[in-house]
Amino acid sequence: MLSTQNSISPMMEQLTFFHDHTLMILIMITMYVTFMMVNLIMNKFSNRLLLNNQMIELIWTIIPAVILIFIALPSLHILYLLDEINNPLITIKTMGHQWYWSYEYTDFKNIEFDSYMIPINEMNNFNFRLLDVDNRMVIPYNFPIRMIVSSSDVIHSWTIPSISVKIDAIPGRLNQTTLFFNQSGLFFGQCSEICGANHSFMPITVESISSNYFIKWIYKMI
Repeated sequence: MLSTQNSISPMMEQLTFFHDHTLMILIMITMYVTFMMVNLIMNKFSNRLLLNNQMIELIWTIIPAVILIFIALPSLHILYLLDEINNPLITIKTMGHQWYWSYEYTDFKNIEFDSYMIPINEMNNFNFRLLDVDNRMVIPYNFPIRMIVSSSDVIHSWTIPSISVKIDAIPGRLNQTTLFFNQSGLFFGQCSEICGANHSFMPITVESISSNYFIKWIYKMI
């Protein structure tokens, strides 16, 4: 893929819009600078007033400042939105290990499991190579979920690109973020922090289902 993954959450949509907004500004700047450089190289004209012109200096100082403001304002807006946690439905605690993930649904009793990558020799035809796991993290869609992430050994990074979540799992520290899926499906990620020999083999699989099926899954797990 040349572009980002399809957005599954509102925050990922906002980040995609911001990416396109910033890219358009960069394209316009690049085209203008290229035009000016080619124009200066190709023409043979000279202007003695260009050696000392306060108006030009004022313009090329103010315009970049205005451009930076147009980039900074939406960036700060999204940055603060990423830290917002509003009335989460449930809380899920994720622990990183060498080299697997463990999940604990802290609002329910006895729902705790480890998630290992499925070895190639044990895969079925419907499994995804190096991405599928034996125990998926299951959450309901259209509900905010609080995710608490930590680690038991070294630094890991819990990452799902399609929902714009990348949060470090640091030993002795609890980091939290919000998950919000706006559709059902299977969504994959991988550890994004080099954590040892099998760093490439600790994938993340999230299964987003409806609230009714989620309640049935909770009863089954209990």
